[in-house]
Amino acid sequence: MALRELKVCLLGDTGVGKSSIVWRFVEDSFDPNINPTIGASFMTKTVQYQNELHKFLIWDTAGQERFRALAPMYYRGSAAAIIVYDITKEETFSTLKNWVKELRQHGPPNIVVAIAGNKCDLNDVREVMEKDAKDYADSIHAIFVETSAKNAININELFIEISRRIPSTDTNLPSSGKGFKLRRQPSVTKRSCC
Repeated sequence: MALRELKVCLLGDTGVGKSSIVWRFVEDSFDPNINPTIGASFMTKTVQYQNELHKFLIWDTAGQERFRALAPMYYRGSAAAIIVYDITKEETFSTLKNWVKELRQHGPPNIVVAIAGNKCDLNDVREVMEKDAKDYADSIHAIFVETSAKNAININELFIEISRRIPSTDTNLPSSGKGFKLRRQPSVTKRSCC
């Protein structure tokens, strides 16, 4: 079985839950007292996707403004970027749009962008409507999912969808290296936060 390394970076404001998403995905645990990331942290997890093993090389970047200049170092060469906002803080969704602009200007041209509305377990204090976020994600052709690292909602599904969007390295392609093979992808079942 082929092994592919996929560099993924997480971007977004401080406190939106980037580290909690990574910990839930890699360690399947949640720490309500997790410390803010300084600079960036790095973790890996290998999962099977169809006939490949995908080794996610995950860079969790700091959200504080003083570390923002370091972000390009992490998203350059990334296969995917997960931009996280907190559904209970409208300003984190506004900042997300700036991250998207920066990625479009300075990131890899074929980067898969995923938007994660985290803390969907706090629906009663929601400030960002799911429809608004989904409409925005659709307008930029990004993956959209609402997550809860605390309650393990849609964390694995987020990474499965990234695997699904990464171009295949199918060895049954024409030997000239030109052309591509289309095939139907299975749909991902997302759990709802509400």
